[in-house]
Amino acid sequence: MTDIGTVTARSSTGPGAVPVRRGVVIGLSALGGFALTVLWSAPFVDKVIGDGVTSAILGHEAAEAPMTSALAGIAFAFASGLGGTFTACNIAALGAVAPLLGQQRSLRSRFAQTLPPLGWLAAGMAAVSAVYGVVAALFGTHLPQYSTATASSGLSPRLVQSMVVFGVIGLILCYLGLAALKIVKDPLEGVERRFPHIRSLVMGLLIGAFLIGRPFGLYRQLFRDVADSGNPLYGAFAFVTQSLGNIVVLAVVFLLLSVAAGGRVQRWITAKPGRAAVITASAFLVAGVFTFLYWDVRLLARTGVIWYPTITWY
Repeated sequence: MTDIGTVTARSSTGPGAVPVRRGVVIGLSALGGFALTVLWSAPFVDKVIGDGVTSAILGHEAAEAPMTSALAGIAFAFASGLGGTFTACNIAALGAVAPLLGQQRSLRSRFAQTLPPLGWLAAGMAAVSAVYGVVAALFGTHLPQYSTATASSGLSPRLVQSMVVFGVIGLILCYLGLAALKIVKDPLEGVERRFPHIRSLVMGLLIGAFLIGRPFGLYRQLFRDVADSGNPLYGAFAFVTQSLGNIVVLAVVFLLLSVAAGGRVQRWITAKPGRAAVITASAFLVAGVFTFLYWDVRLLARTGVIWYPTITWY
């Protein structure tokens, strides 16, 4: 008995294949995303990993980091971005570009082929981050993320903003996952014929948009500092730096996979028709389901309106 059968379909790059048992892929991916929401511990990710990594880089407690100058703010931005590396969006980005690994045989050609997708991903991320940095510097003191107010319902203004932003991002990721399986129309298919790196650019835009939704911890320290400064140039540079720190680990992992094991990975991906579609779709769907359920359903459970299962382990 075979694992997952395939049917021939026309992909955005030419004839390709998608899995026949697409329902299985969707179901398992959705289950994986849901399981992550149940197991996810924000205190562990924010405090142990985020604060721990940032404090180690800065050499002192991140929560007490003095941002007495623009240079200190930029250093804090990069350190806190690096500390916040492990996000669902980063996993989706890696899955989206994984099928590109090792399409050339030599190490030099594989390395050269890896740089454009990463470059376009960084460009999209930097564009959103820079624009939002300018907005934060000019209008940040009036935005929900600046507020320290709490609400009796359990949802402060900044959490409502997070629900909207991450809810939209989650739905977009889910749609891209379904499009990879040819269940819905791929909005990027036509554009990709003229601009092959459009998917990397879109992932960069989504990663950059994460800044708009983050409500807690170290990011809010930087946001308030940018808003208090009123300096658009500082705001743009600080937010871009934080986003760049957020994808450093992703970039290094992708480069190592491409250079060291790119040929083997590519042969494994192409060994079975439909495997590339399964990898890409699964990455998008797991990330999308997790993002939507965590920020729009599990967060709503804090109000007592609904119940959501969680496992408290930290």
